[in-house]
Amino acid sequence: MTGCHWCGSRSIEAVLPHLSAVVVECVQQSAAEIVLHAHARAAGGVCPRCRRSSRRVHGRSVRRLADAAIGGQSVVVELLVRRFRCLNTACAAVTFAEQIEGLTSPHARKTPLLRSILTPVACTLAGRSGARFAALLGIRVAKDTLLQLLRSMPEPPATPVRVLGADDFALRRGDSYATVLVDLEARRPIDVLPGREAGPLATWLAEHPEVEIICRDRAGAYADGARTGAPQAVQVADGWHLWRNLAEAVEKTVGSHHSCIRSAFAASRPEEPGPSDAAARPFNPPDGIRDVLGLPRRLVARTRERYAAVQERLADGKSLAAIGRELRLDHSTVRRFARAGEIDELLVKAVNRQSILDKYKSYLHQRWNEGCHDIPLLHRELRELGFPGGVQTVRRHLREAKQHGLPSVSRPVPRPRRVVRWIMTDPARLTADDAQELKEIRADYPHLDATAGHVRDFAAMLHDRRGDLLPEWMTRVLADDLPALHSLVTGLRRDQDAVAAGLSSTWSSGQVEGHVTRIKLLKRKGYGRANLDLLRRRILLAP
Repeated sequence: MTGCHWCGSRSIEAVLPHLSAVVVECVQQSAAEIVLHAHARAAGGVCPRCRRSSRRVHGRSVRRLADAAIGGQSVVVELLVRRFRCLNTACAAVTFAEQIEGLTSPHARKTPLLRSILTPVACTLAGRSGARFAALLGIRVAKDTLLQLLRSMPEPPATPVRVLGADDFALRRGDSYATVLVDLEARRPIDVLPGREAGPLATWLAEHPEVEIICRDRAGAYADGARTGAPQAVQVADGWHLWRNLAEAVEKTVGSHHSCIRSAFAASRPEEPGPSDAAARPFNPPDGIRDVLGLPRRLVARTRERYAAVQERLADGKSLAAIGRELRLDHSTVRRFARAGEIDELLVKAVNRQSILDKYKSYLHQRWNEGCHDIPLLHRELRELGFPGGVQTVRRHLREAKQHGLPSVSRPVPRPRRVVRWIMTDPARLTADDAQELKEIRADYPHLDATAGHVRDFAAMLHDRRGDLLPEWMTRVLADDLPALHSLVTGLRRDQDAVAAGLSSTWSSGQVEGHVTRIKLLKRKGYGRANLDLLRRRILLAP
């Protein structure tokens, strides 16, 4: 210690009110910590069993209590504690140690003030991160101590729940999951259940018969659990998930017809002849299916081979697991190839990869056909137009143009995701060019025109909360030759009451999704190593 300083107890009480029940005899300060030597101000003690006071001292000992930091330095209170004899002969306690209100508690090595500081740190940051943050505050604490403090905290009191939200989150993605339950009126999580099966949810709902509304996604397990545990409750399918399911069906529909769109755009594209020295053999630009040499792209060829192999084995009656083992493919890959109605659904993603050069190809091809073959110069001109890429991107695209001419690009073929976005977007929010492109596509392709019409009707139901129009909408969809939308309708009919309620109710799972996002942040703060019991406490206790 660097020194011992006597100080007035009254001045200490003014700065540290939690020490008002003790007399601070002296303060010792070193580079590591500040030590306060103190003893109790009261003359006697009270037995914790019979509540009888006693002044008969049996012995004395010194307790070291960690306290809140002062000026960024750790503080330790060395408290001289007396042990009294209980004067009540009928009491089971022969002796007892004195406890000072606001400063000590049985077996504790930290003051209540320090515990109140460390509690939110443990809830927010938990183990190692919390210990590092506490060190910055001048508090030395082990990571295990913070975890024990977190586990010892009482859970929030249970309250009646009228509107419940349920959703799953991954403990380990693809391996283990859990379910978070949210009180949508109180806007806070109320419980976390292991797994995402129907059983735990049904058991929890059976213990809470006051639940009237259950908001969920379209998972069958949650539907069964809600139906079993709370038959009196109204199930509400989330509107965002319904819109997402519709978008997935639209994407499949566009993908199955995109080859026709690509062919039509290629046939209508005007071509300008290249220079005279390139007229011997026309240049065929890569179209997604073939490369600049006119050969099938490797990814396209592999996709076709795998699709043919999977479909052939499915026709032989083999299971998806057996096909995956035989072809050495992941189960999800085999399932995707098995569910595809035709090869175009799989080739859409393979042949329609975007490039940062796409929007500048028209100018680039025009300049090349005008006779400007200086690639660095072309790159500089493109940079002036806003092209963010490097010269090698331009060089690779023009590699074959040294022998062949480039056609002018009047209008690029819209990619499937772009067409889907046009169909799923409110017409009033489309730009004039996008609206014109969509109008032409709808005029040329009746299937996509019918799809766009069904999407508009569904959006109107969702916006106007007219779930009563759902049966009529499904009937109109089934009248058209749209297999992907037919599959969507089949799924909606299995959950029709919840879907109609989701299209009509103001309640949704949006708030639950927000809590799931917060849970992901809590997992990352714990480096993904927290057990479910610890993660559950952090979810329920986090501010």
